[in-house]
Amino acid sequence: MVLFIPGFMQRGDAWRPVAELLPERYPSTMLDHSEHSFEGRLREIEGSGASVLVGYSLGGRLALRAALRSPESYRALVLVGTTAGIEEGPLRVARAEADEKLASWIEAMPMEDIVGLWERQPLFADQPDALVEAQRPGRLSQDPRSLALLLRTAGQGTLEPVWHELRSLQLPLLAIAGARDDGYSRAAKRIASTAPNGRAAIVENAGHAPHLQRPDEVADLVTEFLDAALPR
Repeated sequence: MVLFIPGFMQRGDAWRPVAELLPERYPSTMLDHSEHSFEGRLREIEGSGASVLVGYSLGGRLALRAALRSPESYRALVLVGTTAGIEEGPLRVARAEADEKLASWIEAMPMEDIVGLWERQPLFADQPDALVEAQRPGRLSQDPRSLALLLRTAGQGTLEPVWHELRSLQLPLLAIAGARDDGYSRAAKRIASTAPNGRAAIVENAGHAPHLQRPDEVADLVTEFLDAALPR
């Protein structure tokens, strides 16, 4: 089974445009988290029974760490818009401080204000209005306290980088990023060059959310990868 893991402030069905395009030979499910801490979400992933993990952004960070923690449990890994962590200590500390400030703000604000701020991030500036609006109901359904907890336990400033661990990860790994997402494109290529059985795919005309901006292409990439990684 293929498990699709959503990003921060997403519901599982954010993956639907891709999941519905996978061929029937790859049954899948979209994880809608009920846990909102790092360890809680890892337990959900580990307890899913999935053999293939596909994660976006925060979901990719979780998928990567689940695979590193228990590589024998999985047969393949797909990361979309994901990095293996912030290596520079001062930068990681600064990010942790920024995430703590944001978490405290989130706890004190209504979801409408939180979503409004989230949607205005430069990271999403290339997304058309219709795509932003389509994601809004899922974002508005989130709980501020749960989001704050997730930031504090699974934010990029909190998690230790795992670049060095990639060298021993033997799983077939596909790292996908949008061509307009420079930082994550570099991360995808580095992940692919570091993992022994890694490869990268850069999606043209897409930014940080290629699975939403170019779902047909991402579904094709995932299918081709699984066909090669999981011979029938």
